[in-house]
Order: sequence, then structure tokens, then C-alpha cells
Amino acid sequence: MRLNVNIVICLFLCAEVTGIQSLQQIPWLPCMLVDELVKFNDEGHAETQYQHRNAGLQFGHPGDSALNPNAITFLVTGSKVDMRKYIEGAVVEHQLQCEIRRYSTEGIQVRWPGLGAQDHDIWFTSTLRHTDGLFVITSFLRHTPATPTPGQADYRNWAAIADIEMLTTSTAMLVFTRTPSVWVGLMKQPSLHCQFDVDHKAVDLTVEWRLQQRGERTRLFSHSRRSGQREGGGVELKGIGRGDASLTLPLTKQSSEGTYVCLVSVPPLFGSHEIALHIMEPPRVSLNVDSVISLVETEKQKVVCEAEGYYPLDVEMEWFREPSGGGGGLLPEKLDTVLYSSHRHHQDGTYSLSAFFLLHASMHDSSSKYFCRVSHSSLRMPIRKSFTLIVTEVDSWNLLWLFFGCGFILVMVATLCVMLPRLSSARTANKVGTSSYITRVCAFQVLSVIYTGYTWYTSSNEMLTRRFRLDNATTQYKNMNIK
Repeated sequence: MRLNVNIVICLFLCAEVTGIQSLQQIPWLPCMLVDELVKFNDEGHAETQYQHRNAGLQFGHPGDSALNPNAITFLVTGSKVDMRKYIEGAVVEHQLQCEIRRYSTEGIQVRWPGLGAQDHDIWFTSTLRHTDGLFVITSFLRHTPATPTPGQADYRNWAAIADIEMLTTSTAMLVFTRTPSVWVGLMKQPSLHCQFDVDHKAVDLTVEWRLQQRGERTRLFSHSRRSGQREGGGVELKGIGRGDASLTLPLTKQSSEGTYVCLVSVPPLFGSHEIALHIMEPPRVSLNVDSVISLVETEKQKVVCEAEGYYPLDVEMEWFREPSGGGGGLLPEKLDTVLYSSHRHHQDGTYSLSAFFLLHASMHDSSSKYFCRVSHSSLRMPIRKSFTLIVTEVDSWNLLWLFFGCGFILVMVATLCVMLPRLSSARTANKVGTSSYITRVCAFQVLSVIYTGYTWYTSSNEMLTRRFRLDNATTQYKNMNIK
């Protein structure tokens, strides 16, 4: 007996280290039996207590000894249906969760059509669940007790199971899905996997798909092999003949979210799996500025971070500033002057949001990096978009041009002041028509000179400022990269 226990321990340790390529490589799998103890209170209402008991699935032949004598053993003997063959790829033992429960036929008195079935058979369900959500397998285990249980085998009349008892069973049917949870974007056509297997050619087979949303149930598909009736679509009848009841959805939209239920019925067994469909669309993030922007000291610039086309609604947007040179190992500084737009809802069900702030250029912030960080449930890592700020000092040429521009305007104003008295003298000399004409011509000429001078000043000033800013910014950016 000690040898058998050591063999089991060795098998588990090897499985955890190297991984199991197929579950058929091990003869025993630890499980938890969730037993039900039903009592009736003074008012006649049933109260259920759940007991978690150590158990295991042992794969072998009738008459085999228990590999673990300290637990309840469900000996799964040879059958056309083998749950182990549906587990593909490397599986480590601790990645499997096994749970066994009693199963009630809810009063359906039908002998199972499989080989060796009896009227007094009792049923259990075994659920294998991958911890990473890769699959869920529910198997129906049929056990023929040596002594028939009086009455109907249900929660009010369960047969007692000893702590070290061995129950010989066979797998009669299973329902299997590789998509317990599905995350998909909008305008996609996902396939919800649902597969089943029965130990005989089931004539009385029914396959259904239902959608549960906010307490409401909608039947999407139904097929009865006995009657040949079919309702809905998305499931291939040829696939059902092969045991594949997978459902292909139409193009997804926001209202496609919900819990989809695959139901397979072969009386007296009724198996189902729930598949949660989540709609997720990652945001597209952009800035309204280039990767490097150059500003003159005291200049202002509105910077906008835009997150578009995301779903669901919850999104987090933040602006940070990294000082030049890494800031001596300091963490980036979160900006507290950021403003947000309201969420914009688009026709396809997605949302958009903007986060912006007014950047005041100062020499202290030159060579600093600003970045926008966007977090969303559809992203494994936040998206970052950044730019580098280059600030240049005010050029002395600007002051010089400002001096000449002001002087030019003053000269024009003085000229106008000299001409106006002469025009007024002409008017008093009863030369009204001539003076009016002279007034209009002079005024037009003065205004033309002023406008021409102003245009020349502004264009020349802007051209020189841009050239100086570009040269200075290029030099500072190269020096920053060299450092």
C-alpha cells in the first residue's frame, strides 16, 4: 500500500515539473467531492449543507485497487467516451481543477440506452476546469450500485458514501468547451465552441443555444434529432452529427454581450455550459503635436491627447512630465492642470475622450518629455504617447524689429498730423470738392503705407524667428541625445 501511495506522489511531482502531454499518461487525478446533506426544518423546507470531501478519478478497469486508499475513489472504466482525450497540449497537474457532484435526473425514469445500464443506476458529474480558462469538461458518470437504492435517487434520498469507498463508474456523456470566456472586438464573427460525446448513437438528442442578458433568456438555436425540427441558425447540422455544436455569431455589436448557454440533452441527462462573451475595443491614442515641439519662452501651446474608438466606457487618461536628463531618478510628475472633455458616444457603440492642458514654455522645462498614458480594460499595458519640449530664449532681433516697427508707425502718424491741417486749410478756402478728394487720397495713401509696413514687419519677424528657433532647437535636441 505504501508503494502505491509513493507511486502516486511521484506521478504528481513529475507532472508538476515536466507537464502532462496528455491526461492519459496518469491513472489518477485528485478531485473534490461536493456532497449534499439535505435536512428539513420544522416548517418542512429543505435546507442543504455542502460538504467538501477528498476524492479522485482513477482511470482503469473493473476490479482495480485504489491507488489512494485515503480518499473516495471514482474508478472510471473503459467507455467509448473518454474525457482525457479532449485535453490537448501540455497540462500541468496543478492547472486542473476537478470537482465531482451528485446528479439528479429530476424524476425522469428512463434507463440509459448504453451498454450495461440498469434501472437503479445513480449519476455523478465530474467537471475538469483549466485554471487559465482554456477549457471546461463536464462528464456524466454512471454508477450501478450492488444494492439498489429504495425509492428515487435524488437529493432527498442520496445513498451514503464512505470516506474511503470506491465507486466503479463509466462515462456515459460529456459536454466540452474550449471557450469558457470570449473577448472579441466589434464587427467580428466569433465562434463559441461547444462539443459533446455520447457512448451510443443517441436518437433522442436535443441541442440548444440560449442567450441570457439582464435576466432575460432568448433562444438562438434549437435542433431535435428525433423530430428533425430546427429553429434559428449559426450551428451546422453536419457538425452536430460529429458531436460539434459550436455556434457562429453574426457581426458583433454592443448588444452582443451576454452569457451564451450551450445545452445538450439525452434523457435523462441534461448537460450545459455557459460561455461569457465580452465586447472589448482598444483605444486609438494620438496627440495633436509632433514628437518634438519648439517654443519661444513665454509662448503657449494647447496640447491634446485623444483616445478614440474604445469599449467599454471605463478609460483612464493622465498627463506626466519627465524632467530633462531623467530628473535624477525622480518619478515622472503628474500634471494637475489637465482638463477632460465629456465622453463622446459614436454610432458603432464606441467612445472617445480628450485630455488637454495649456503648456507654458519656460527655460526650466526645456528638453523635458511629456507623455499621455491611457489605460483600458482591453489593454495588457497602458498606451503611451509622448513629445519633447524645446524652449528657446527671446531673440534680440525681435526687440530690434519691434523698435523699427514702432518707429515706422510713429513717422506715419506724424506725417498724417502734418497733412491734416493743410487739408483743413484747403476746406476753409471754399475748395470743398478738391479738399475732400485730397483728404481721401492722402488718407488712403497713409493707411496703405501703414499696412504695408506692418505686413513687412510681421512677415520678416516671423521668418527670422522660425529660422532661429529651428536652428536653436536642433542644436539643443542633438546635445540632449548625446548626453
